[in-house]
Amino acid sequence: MLSPTEVSEALRAKGYKATPQRLAVYDALATTTAHPNADMLYKKLVPHYPTMSLATVYKTLGILCTVGLAQELNVGEDSFRYDANTENHPHVRCTSCGRVDDVPVLNDVMLLRQAAASTGYDITDRQIYLYGLCPGCREKRRARMA
Repeated sequence: MLSPTEVSEALRAKGYKATPQRLAVYDALATTTAHPNADMLYKKLVPHYPTMSLATVYKTLGILCTVGLAQELNVGEDSFRYDANTENHPHVRCTSCGRVDDVPVLNDVMLLRQAAASTGYDITDRQIYLYGLCPGCREKRRARMA
C-alpha cells in the first residue's frame, strides 16, 4: 500500500489533483482484500465523507486505474470490481456469494507460452478469472445436504 504522499505524487504526475476524496477512495481500496465494486466503496466511505457522491467514487476509480494505482476486474458480474494490487495475478470468484479472492500461487507462465504458441499472438497482458465455491459456501452446502 502506498502512502498518501506517494498517491498524491502519482496523481499529480499524471495531471490530477490529489483531493481528500481521491485519497480516501484509494485508502479504502488498498486496505481491503475484498475486491469491492464502486457501490461497496461508497457505502464504506459515505459515513466519513457525507458529501461524497457515488459518481465521485466511480470517477476516482477510473482515475486510479488510469494512473496505475488500481486495476479493474471483470469477474462476470453487473459491475466491475477493483484491486489496489496492480501486479498481474489471477482471481477466483465464488459462484454462490460473489466473494472474490486473489490466487497468489498460480504460475501462469506455461499457460502464456502455450497461448502464444497455439495462436501466434504476442501475449502482452492477461487477466485470469477462476470460478467455484468459496470455503464458506461449500460448508453451507454440505450442512444442508447432511
